[in-house]
Amino acid sequence: MGGSKKPVILWIRRDLRLSDHPALRAACARGGPVIPLFILDDLADGLGAAPKWRLGLGIGHFAQVLADKGSRLILRRGKPLDVLRALIDETGADAVYWSRLYDPDSVARDTGIKTALKEDGLDARSFGGHLLFEPWSVETQAGEHYKVYTPFWNAVKTRDVDQPLAAPDAIPAPDAWPDSDALDDWGMGAAMDRGADIVRPHVQLGEGAAMVRLDHFIADIAAGYADSRNCPAEDGTSNLSENLALGEISPHRCWHAATRARHEGKRGAEIWQKELVWREFAYHLMHHTPCILTANWKPDWDAFPWNTDERLAPVKAWKQGRTGMPFVDAAMREMYVTGRMHNRGRMIVASYLTKHLMCHWKIGLDWFADCLIDWDPANNALGWQWSAGSGPDATPYFRVFNPQTQLDRFDPDRIYVRTWIAEGQADPPDTATDYFRAIPRHWPMRSDDAYPDPIVGPKEGRAAALDAYENRDF
Repeated sequence: MGGSKKPVILWIRRDLRLSDHPALRAACARGGPVIPLFILDDLADGLGAAPKWRLGLGIGHFAQVLADKGSRLILRRGKPLDVLRALIDETGADAVYWSRLYDPDSVARDTGIKTALKEDGLDARSFGGHLLFEPWSVETQAGEHYKVYTPFWNAVKTRDVDQPLAAPDAIPAPDAWPDSDALDDWGMGAAMDRGADIVRPHVQLGEGAAMVRLDHFIADIAAGYADSRNCPAEDGTSNLSENLALGEISPHRCWHAATRARHEGKRGAEIWQKELVWREFAYHLMHHTPCILTANWKPDWDAFPWNTDERLAPVKAWKQGRTGMPFVDAAMREMYVTGRMHNRGRMIVASYLTKHLMCHWKIGLDWFADCLIDWDPANNALGWQWSAGSGPDATPYFRVFNPQTQLDRFDPDRIYVRTWIAEGQADPPDTATDYFRAIPRHWPMRSDDAYPDPIVGPKEGRAAALDAYENRDF
């Protein structure tokens, strides 16, 4: 395919891969040099400690991947339009391509940049790749967006999904490369402090590692996924959340791998596809109702008397994994040590905070946004609002997870608890003691402390929550 021989700038964001990368393929197809660029702007610089650190790792790894292909990743810091215009002047580029993001801040930024670049006479294009379906492409028969997951799933489950694109054979390089910042100078991991050394062994970095994870999941886990996904002590999930969050693997590749597994008789693969579509549903809602990121999706919940004071002792105990409820505490500590949390644990800790402790879901949303290496704006918001009852759910307020009965059901031998909670064990595993090496130094916690009594027990917490919900003034 012929085209311009002038350079194209490939603006890299959450698409740190070579394969199934429509913007990269289109850039290479133009025939001229391709200049990959990552911009550290206010949105990227303002990420929480763990996701910003993980993004930095991903950028560094992807830069090496590009170098192995004879290309480079140029790093610049500043306002994206200013950075792009400066690089255009330096290189003579006549096009800028990028993969779409969907959060409202990114949409506003990208829309303004596309308009400005086109007015400058540039070929400015955005491409899909982060989602299976563009959020505006899924509508009800009435032409509205879906507000409940199950009808959304039914609407998309038989849709054709694009086959993954192969990685380009070569990425054309310019005769001379522009200057680049040094990644170390950006200090992407500064806020992680000593926690970075603890979390780092649990990171599976880059496209190659993501593909290995996917292959392992399909071969060894997918068949029994319907049951194994609920057991936090098992290797029973794909563990691909951190890779999907940064685009180190595409949802299209995951979908088609699961489809092949279904054809092989691995029934759990369809359950996993439903989880992929839950991710799509989160983005669908974020696109159509961006308020889900910052306010109650159901506005009548604005009157609900949640606690919003993070200084209260129960909130501190929840953040520190010292609630006295082993399932809650194990999950919170898993997050601090690995940067991720089992999905069953996420539901339990969210329910406990918003219902047993009657605290606003935004407290949890913000804490996760600081602590998760697989943080995703849409998934995080939908998960918290679903758990709190303020989000899109047919059974909102009366779902109150009992952390004790959940533990009895899904971790009956307490393997998960012993993995992450050191107190009370004569010889706790490294996974449990690593928590105390990762936490802020000012937290007054030691592995030989006595394990606390519950700050709010499961029965009284449930009763208080149901009483408050059933007597709400709306």
